[in-house]
Amino acid sequence: MGTRVITRIMPRCVPALLLAFLTSCSSSPPTEPSPVESAQPTLPVVTRVIDGDTIVVEGVGTVRLIGVDTPETVDPRRPVGYFGREASDFTKQLATGKRVRLEFDQDRTDRYGRTLAYVYLQPENVLLNAEIIRQGYGFAYTRFPFRMMDQFRALEREARDAGRGLWATNS
Repeated sequence: MGTRVITRIMPRCVPALLLAFLTSCSSSPPTEPSPVESAQPTLPVVTRVIDGDTIVVEGVGTVRLIGVDTPETVDPRRPVGYFGREASDFTKQLATGKRVRLEFDQDRTDRYGRTLAYVYLQPENVLLNAEIIRQGYGFAYTRFPFRMMDQFRALEREARDAGRGLWATNS
């Protein structure tokens, strides 16, 4: 007899139990965020610019900008290249102390162990690699394929045509 009573009562109780369960599960948002919710990952900072196309990022190390080549300034075997100091200064001015978001392409490191990345300056989300080329401080480095190659080539043509940076005519 006890089993019969339970089977008759259970179907009637299920909707009420389900409603009680759903009500207890839904809650209004907490007034204060929990430590896990409030802890947003902080982006790393550019701590140093080695030259126009190579930077140091905290927690990452040396980062070589993908698809960009600027005139040499630090190779002891070669003289400082034409417009090399200007390219380094441009990168220093734009990137030093900035928080950055890194994106990677096919290869994560180069033969020297440097991280290869597209570097987005925050909070503006400016692609440093492209900006160097756009302003005429570097070339599109096309020796190795990369996903933004066509875009970087177009930026170099634009800088050449406009006579910016390296492409400026000396009067």
